[in-house]
Amino acid sequence: MSTEESVPAPAPVPGALLLCRAEPDLVAAVAPLLGERMPLVGAGEGWSALVPRGGPWRDGGEPVDRVAAGWAAALAVGAPWPVLALWWDADRAGYTLASGFRRPVGYVWLADGTPAGEDEAMRTFAARIGLDPVLDVQSLDRLTRPDPDAGQGAAAGAGAGVDARARLRGLLAVLTRAGITLPAGLAPGEDADRLGRAARALPGVRWTEAAGRRPTVDESRLAPWMPWVGGPGARALALAQTAAGLTLTAWGLRRHSGGWTTAGALLIAHGALGTAYGLTKRA
Repeated sequence: MSTEESVPAPAPVPGALLLCRAEPDLVAAVAPLLGERMPLVGAGEGWSALVPRGGPWRDGGEPVDRVAAGWAAALAVGAPWPVLALWWDADRAGYTLASGFRRPVGYVWLADGTPAGEDEAMRTFAARIGLDPVLDVQSLDRLTRPDPDAGQGAAAGAGAGVDARARLRGLLAVLTRAGITLPAGLAPGEDADRLGRAARALPGVRWTEAAGRRPTVDESRLAPWMPWVGGPGARALALAQTAAGLTLTAWGLRRHSGGWTTAGALLIAHGALGTAYGLTKRA
């Protein structure tokens, strides 16, 4: 056996995409909460995409789905727009939608495309994202059925294919009707390294700031929901974020989930920052 034949190919690195229903400037203001600098690009009319390198699942051994869900929750709490996390690894793929303080909703497919979620979750997802309650929900329902049925939905935009990553592509085909259009090269299911290289090469790409940096956008656009700019209800929102962070942290510790624990800690820090900034503004 030759040396080349004896060396197995490296396993693809699990990956994720964070799709935010907001313009890149607004997303850039809250992205430092995640603690990881990452490329940020437009992803259709009124949508932006963050492309994480994935330190927690690369270096910390955390499952990619937990980290992506925790990040989506941290970005969405207190914001007027939802965050959709798409994620995949060698065994599964799926999504989590976070919106405000509501319970996140998501769906999972096994690697071979076998649905492993609840049909009701898909319908709740459609309602929260603003999809058509009849036509779009029918397309999404096809993604919750075994593959022979899923194949019938290709013409309706649901996508066909037997594996989980094809199901994610089918999901995105439906979401084009909500305005999502991923730039070339940002295909769900790609190895995270290739995804990162593709994102960095896109025209107009920008990098999010490191944790702790103040937003650089017009504060008047952020005032209704960003605690640190002292907008209307900022103190109440900061306290709500702190309370939500405490709940998420406790839940994450009980489940031994570093992703949710980190998201909770970030929200606590975010709420504390908002409170401190508001006091400074009044001083």
